[in-house]
Amino acid sequence: MNKKLFAFNNISLQGKISSIYIITSLFVCLVNILLILGINRMSKELELVYLDNLNLNELSAALKDVQTSMTDYLNAKTSDSLEEYYRSSQDFLMLVEELSDDVSGTFYERMKRNIKHMSAGYLEITDQTIEAKRGRNVEKYRVRYENAAQLYDYINTYINNLNNQQFKYNSENYTKLTHAFHLFETFGIGIIIAVIIMNVSMIVKLVGTIISPLKDLSKSADEVANGNFDIEILEVQSQDEIGVVTGAFNQMVINIREYIERIRHSMEVERVMKENELMMEAHLKDAQLKYLQAQINPHFLFNTLNAGAQLAMLEGADRTYQYVQNMAEFFRYNVKKGDETVTIREEIELVDNYIYILNVRFSGDIHYEKKVDKSLMRVEMPSMILQPVVENCVNHGIREMADEGRIWVSVYRTDDVACISIRDNGIGMSKETIDKVISGTYREEELAAGSNGIGMDNVIARLKLFTESEDVMSIISEGKDKGTEVIIYLPVREREEDDV
Repeated sequence: MNKKLFAFNNISLQGKISSIYIITSLFVCLVNILLILGINRMSKELELVYLDNLNLNELSAALKDVQTSMTDYLNAKTSDSLEEYYRSSQDFLMLVEELSDDVSGTFYERMKRNIKHMSAGYLEITDQTIEAKRGRNVEKYRVRYENAAQLYDYINTYINNLNNQQFKYNSENYTKLTHAFHLFETFGIGIIIAVIIMNVSMIVKLVGTIISPLKDLSKSADEVANGNFDIEILEVQSQDEIGVVTGAFNQMVINIREYIERIRHSMEVERVMKENELMMEAHLKDAQLKYLQAQINPHFLFNTLNAGAQLAMLEGADRTYQYVQNMAEFFRYNVKKGDETVTIREEIELVDNYIYILNVRFSGDIHYEKKVDKSLMRVEMPSMILQPVVENCVNHGIREMADEGRIWVSVYRTDDVACISIRDNGIGMSKETIDKVISGTYREEELAAGSNGIGMDNVIARLKLFTESEDVMSIISEGKDKGTEVIIYLPVREREEDDV
């Protein structure tokens, strides 16, 4: 006995709890299964005791409905009473067909067979009575009605007799089953109480051996949960699972202390790096701004061109005046509209000036057509969007095509979106190039090719910021020498008339 007790004590805590739980659970499960099976069997027997009586009562009620509905029709001869007769006779027929037709069964089965055949005859007579009434044959339906009433009384009496006999027999069976059920119920309750007492006694004894270190562990865990990590390291009193958990808890507390210290150090380093990064970003933006300002001073150039235009007009050089005037308008737009929200009309006018300047430079090599929906001319958009796109069409699409280069600009509406299409018949773009432009990685190549400094990445970024949407532009090209189409999508937000 001592050896068995020593062996049990050497089992791990998990093994002890598992073995007790498995043994008691299996026993409880077995007892419950037996009880449930017994209860289910007895419940089914109790349910079946009075099933025959219920069926006979339902059959008697259905028979009465047929007789009543037939009588109502004979008295009133209405379509509702006729419909009620047919419905009740159909319900009665369905119940009759469920009766046994076995001639070799018990006494009760044979009585049911007789009722079934008498009911079939009864329904046949009632149908004939109804037909005679509908045919206005008074003598015939009167005789058949009397036959049906006589057979109805006979069947009803037969059903009542059978019902009473079965009720007496079923009552005796019900009493026996109820008594057996109560005995079985008492036995089951006794078994369950015994199992519960045994389980409680074993569990209480086992819990008494492990509760003390668990109390210490739970108290320390409470302190840690409240954010206090400066607790005393717990003493490991055993080598079972409680001892393992206690040791792991001690190690966890130590690791958390070290981790918090590392986080503090890391946050301090990250803060310093973030400050340096923000400072470098500010310096970089300042340098970029100064670089763009150094490239060209729009104010100075606009004033110079304007003076040149006035001089050309005074000297009678009309073509030179028009060219210089368009140049001045082009740079005046940059000066006034650089940081403003403009309308589609203003952007289209800037493209007109830009194309005119290029045609003067390249002797009219660029053929330019536009088709615009005038109802969209007041729709707002960021400034300097269309000109960089047209510039890319010229530089990368039609520059080498002499006088065959064409650019089409169209403005149209799709649902609640204003679409601006800029299309050329140039060399086209590859799928890889389109992806680079859309993703914003093509800017350096644009600048190297002689752009005005406003790259497509800048255009796309400002459009996304203005529309608060990612879907602001699509680029379509069917391949080499098939041309390129850039479509810009804008929300239809019109500027007030006074602002145009």
